[in-house]
Amino acid sequence: MRTLKTEELKAKMENDEAVVIEVLKEEDYNKSHIKGAINIPLRIIGHEAEKRFDKDEPIVVYCSDKDCAASPAAAKKLEDLGFTLIYHFKGGKKAWKEAELPMES
Repeated sequence: MRTLKTEELKAKMENDEAVVIEVLKEEDYNKSHIKGAINIPLRIIGHEAEKRFDKDEPIVVYCSDKDCAASPAAAKKLEDLGFTLIYHFKGGKKAWKEAELPMES
């Protein structure tokens, strides 16, 4: 798993270089999320990812902030399933919001 900083994620999103997934519960996603991100909660990410994405498709996972354990767990689960281009945005939506980047709800 590779870790991304805010500017690196911003560049990937601007260039449409990865699927960005918030791994928190749907209620948290609906309150606010990184603009353009989709929601696949941690509890179902393996099953959903295998149905929806190619194993070599770049995928970025994130959760609420740097202390949240859900996104590292999601990244590990995806790697264990054979996905090869998994990125973890460690700062999560807190860092994204603090950088005054687009959020939606």
